[in-house]
Amino acid sequence: MQGVLTDTDVAGEACLVWLRDDLRLADNPALTAAVASGKPVIAVFIFDQANTAIRPLGAAARWWLHGSLERLQQALRDRGASLVLFKGPSATILADIIKAAGVSAVFWNRRYGAAERAQDAAIKEKLKADGIEARSFNSHLLYEPWEVKTKTDTAFKVFTPFWRAAREKSVPAAPLPAPQAIRGRALPDTLSMRPVTLAELALRPEKPNWAAEMETLWQPGEDGAAGNLDLFLGEAINGYGENRNRPDFRSTSRLSPHLRFGEISPRQIWASTTLAFESGASAGKERDFDKFLAEVGWREFSYHLLYQFPALASANFQGRFDAFPWRHNPEHLKAWQQGRTGYPIVDAGMRELWRTGWMHNRVRMIVASFLIKHLMIDWRVGEDWFWNTLVDADPASNAASWQWVAGSGADAAPYYRIFAPVLQGEKFDPKGEYVRHYVPELAGLPNDVIHKPWEAAHPVLTRAGIRLGTNYPHPVVSHIEARDKALAAFKSLSPETTA
Repeated sequence: MQGVLTDTDVAGEACLVWLRDDLRLADNPALTAAVASGKPVIAVFIFDQANTAIRPLGAAARWWLHGSLERLQQALRDRGASLVLFKGPSATILADIIKAAGVSAVFWNRRYGAAERAQDAAIKEKLKADGIEARSFNSHLLYEPWEVKTKTDTAFKVFTPFWRAAREKSVPAAPLPAPQAIRGRALPDTLSMRPVTLAELALRPEKPNWAAEMETLWQPGEDGAAGNLDLFLGEAINGYGENRNRPDFRSTSRLSPHLRFGEISPRQIWASTTLAFESGASAGKERDFDKFLAEVGWREFSYHLLYQFPALASANFQGRFDAFPWRHNPEHLKAWQQGRTGYPIVDAGMRELWRTGWMHNRVRMIVASFLIKHLMIDWRVGEDWFWNTLVDADPASNAASWQWVAGSGADAAPYYRIFAPVLQGEKFDPKGEYVRHYVPELAGLPNDVIHKPWEAAHPVLTRAGIRLGTNYPHPVVSHIEARDKALAAFKSLSPETTA
């Protein structure tokens, strides 16, 4: 049976660690507490799709989860324990393990979606009623959502004062070390619910294998997270304040999928970044470090928003946007999804997303603005596409960021901020290297027209092998006309009311 250990001591009390979005050993408070209890440890991951109130993972995130679980299984095995996998309803499976294995304590790290909190609360209440110790911990955030409030004890709705208030609090707790040895407990054969293998979870595609390029670019797991952080703090942090907007550079940390699955904690990032700054590696680059930590802060703010407004991914934070005249245009949506809008920077971003499961943050804003304010397609349609195609599809950051671009969210971009795709491309991909990589049919165009091929002279297009409307599309909409229509629609909304 999967999960059976060399440890033959199967009698007496055990402590169960229920892992979810915290797939790491270091700075894992629930795991640390379980080891400190002195009881043998049973580590469990449950792939639970039975609770329909909890949003199921998208395809790209499922691909990542496979790799993350695979590496955590090995890491626990190296320390004397195992990660046992189950598929089914969490409450039923936990009850089965507790009864069969003599579990006297169950520990986990907290989640912040409404359905997840409700599930955890119900399970904790049942466990305590049955005389089982049940404890939860914060491993996902620097500060709990109820810890950062305004002076009137209300939740922040604007990022800057939120982050200022958070920075004024005590320094985040130091990250916990990974346990070097874990006394595991083998599961008995009397379980009613059978453990499953990683392959049986069927998290990765087979035919066709659309994740082939992703496999060459990413290393899911705790070691991959640590490697990306070290690489970033050793190189890309210098100039981050400006270079983070350049998709043609490797200028960002690429930690978002690792954070999404808890392969690294924000406390670890905070501690490592602070240490790098204090060690003198900053060389006068305080702004670079501040900007990077502010990105961690935006993730933090997004979770605080999710906690106070659970429908963040499905309802406008500002109610006046309920009246917005969204358009239903399947052809425009398909062109956007496939990277065939005729705007090179938009198309490059959407193709990067499809091929790699990720997209540069500046380009995320550009493509989101295009869908919402050029095509006037509901932001929720875009959020859902990102949810299915991003390896870092995060329940808080994804929704909060889409609402920010739409203007419907907290601290949202003003309605009149409409990204001009040509200007954005020229400013942030000045040599067209990003576009040439992901839209290779445009590779032969000179820099001055690569972001606006419709303005290229016919001989220039011919030399580049481009036939507009045949091997690269004309723009699906005119920027000026689309901008005017969007502005008129935004101005028609009633005065602001927020959730």
